[in-house]
Amino acid sequence: MMLEIGTQAPDFTLPDQNGDLHSLSDYRGQKVILYFYPRDMTAGCTKQACAFGDLYPQFREKGAVVIGISKDTVASHKRFEQKHGLPFTLLSDTELVAIQAYDVWKEKKLYGKVSMGVVRTTYLIDEDGRIVKAFGKVKAADNPAQMLAELS
Repeated sequence: MMLEIGTQAPDFTLPDQNGDLHSLSDYRGQKVILYFYPRDMTAGCTKQACAFGDLYPQFREKGAVVIGISKDTVASHKRFEQKHGLPFTLLSDTELVAIQAYDVWKEKKLYGKVSMGVVRTTYLIDEDGRIVKAFGKVKAADNPAQMLAELS
């Protein structure tokens, strides 16, 4: 179950790729594309991050920020940002604080093996901190363009 449309997005405070703390409440007055992804440097996550990066100027024009969250470390996020020249904030959630609050920590099956992991999910949060759209099991490569269209 994803969080419900129209509900207040849970606040959190997490470190970014530079170790600086960010809270969701810091972004009041702006639209926030909050996307949860499984892992830095993997093929799908790289495609998704690079597409968000390519479209970032258009997101900014529409008054939105993009924030990616995974359970990777700050150092891992820094390498990911530098390798791909990512222009947006990546938050490290090693304790699964936001990941669990946004209900994206799920049982996943891969080759018949069951494990827990982040299900790729993207939320659109409005200027008042409310969830206006929620997309689960998103296609990594298509998700950034889809989210840009949602802002139009």
